[in-house]
Amino acid sequence: MKRRATTVVVGAVLVVALTWLVGSADVPYVQMEPGPTYDTVAADDAVISITGKETSKSEGELLFVTVRVRPNLTLLEALRGWWQRDAAVVPRELVYPPDKTEKEVEQQNAEEFARSESSAQLAALAKLGYEERVAVAKVGEGAPAAGVLKEDDVFVSVDGTPVTTTDKLLELIRAKPVGTELTIEIIRADKPQTVKIKTVAGDDGTPRIGVTPKVVRPHPFTVKIPVEDVGGPSAGLMLSLGIIDKLDPADLTGGKIIAGTGSIDDKGKVGPIGGVPQKLVAARRDGATYFLTPKDNCAEAAANPQEGLTTVEVSTLDDALAALKTIREGGQPPLCTR
Repeated sequence: MKRRATTVVVGAVLVVALTWLVGSADVPYVQMEPGPTYDTVAADDAVISITGKETSKSEGELLFVTVRVRPNLTLLEALRGWWQRDAAVVPRELVYPPDKTEKEVEQQNAEEFARSESSAQLAALAKLGYEERVAVAKVGEGAPAAGVLKEDDVFVSVDGTPVTTTDKLLELIRAKPVGTELTIEIIRADKPQTVKIKTVAGDDGTPRIGVTPKVVRPHPFTVKIPVEDVGGPSAGLMLSLGIIDKLDPADLTGGKIIAGTGSIDDKGKVGPIGGVPQKLVAARRDGATYFLTPKDNCAEAAANPQEGLTTVEVSTLDDALAALKTIREGGQPPLCTR
């Protein structure tokens, strides 16, 4: 009897210890689950704010979708997550690389979101017909342009020839021998000016003035996207569509709730992102009936269908606009397939 009692006690202790281990010990995994959605065009609480220009109202919604990451899982939570259809448990290092802290990853994600905002604006404004201009991004210390040009100065011409692209600017600077004094027309704070800068030889021997150019699209209004606690580049496509929808009198939504995801570059090319299965769940949860999907994510989207949610394949901003037009007209846009 004594041995049996001892066995029972030892067994109970092991059960308690195992229960504690499963429920308390952290494991090197994180859980990805559906996050909140954000409407870019709602009249009252849209995440895109435009001042200085009248904006239009939409009957429907254009949603960008997020994924929530739960770090520091216990073994029990990880086991539960593996069995949940709407969540994904993945190795922690896929989200938080070993050489970065959580804070560093969050900072990097915030920077990627900021870049996606900038690209979304550039792509949208180009589609709306706002002229592309070349401006000063940075002036090199001790360069010929130092003290003459300033950040955000817009190039108009070099020696009378219009500057239309960054390549054209470089071509005009390099068109004459090193030591040539160039006459450069600029716009600074909305006022035209003319400056003169003498070129010097770069490391490769070509003429240079010591500036890093950037592309801008001057416009008489301000676009702000005051979203907090969202990171990464995946909102780019939907932000671009939201800007177009608010500035164009036409209603891109056709009265429907349309969600989507995908990064976007300055020229409107849509790139793949992560967390598609969880984003599809979030989109359907919040009423979307169509989901704009980067082409490279289409197979994954088709493999994780949500009832009532149609996944649409897009590769560019033009593709997305064409798909929305087809949806408004009652047609069938290009669908994602496995």
